[in-house]
Formats: sequence, structure tokens, C-alpha cells
Amino acid sequence: MALTKQHIIENYPLPVYNYKVTIDDVSEGMSFSEISGLEIKHEEVIYKHGFSWLMGYKIIKGQRQPIRLNLKRGVVQQRSLFHDWMLSEDKKNIRIDLCDQEEVPIVSWEVYRALPIGLEAPSFNANTNDIAIENLTLVAHDLKVIYHQ
Repeated sequence: MALTKQHIIENYPLPVYNYKVTIDDVSEGMSFSEISGLEIKHEEVIYKHGFSWLMGYKIIKGQRQPIRLNLKRGVVQQRSLFHDWMLSEDKKNIRIDLCDQEEVPIVSWEVYRALPIGLEAPSFNANTNDIAIENLTLVAHDLKVIYHQ
């Protein structure tokens, strides 16, 4: 069966490399090689009541865990965004848009009140010509997923 271009656009998964990042309404110069940690997680709680020996126990959702986000990007001259943010106490909102082939956002992840808790320098090795990548670890209060129509 021959597939039309529209069928492919509507039914095939989006590639993960086509995304854009906005931090506090600034998207200029926000290029990242990798973003990870966009997950909502709850602790599991095992609840045992008086008749658990007969009816079994229940597993329920417990407290929501904080969002831990990792942003990785190449080290560039005269750009100290991560370091400056690490030194400040500012909490910032981050938006990651997964886009289609025409740069239109299809799914967005909005991270609220993100605070940097770790900044990792690149690994140095004289035997390679790899790019220097720094890693910023953030903890955030909330994560919202938005599906665009």
C-alpha cells in the first residue's frame, strides 16, 4: 500500500533531534546537545489493612518526586549562562518544544521554577578531538506536558 505524505506526517513518530528550548522567554542561543529527565514520578506506597492477609495489599501512589533535569551543551567562548545561573538563586521556567519538519511545536514540556543544583565540567582527554560538553543539573517544582493540535 502506498503511503501519502499526509499519512506519514500524521502517523509516524517525530524525530527527537528537532527541538527548541526556551528559558524564561529567551530562546536565542539556547542550543543543547541533550536534554534528559523530563519525567513525572511518584513514590509507590504499599498499604496493608486489617484484612490484608485475606484480600491482599494495595499499592497506591505516594508523594510526587521532584523533577530532575539535565541540560547538556557544548562549551562556547564568551558564554557563561550555566555558570552565571548556578551562582544566582534564580528559579526559571523552561519550555522544550518537540517540533515537526516545519519547526512547528507538536508537543511541549513546560518545567516550572527550575533551580540549578549541579554544574559538571567536560571530561578532558588529550587523545580525542571530542567536543567539550558541560552538564547542568536542575531540580524543578512542576512539569506540564502540552499536546498541540
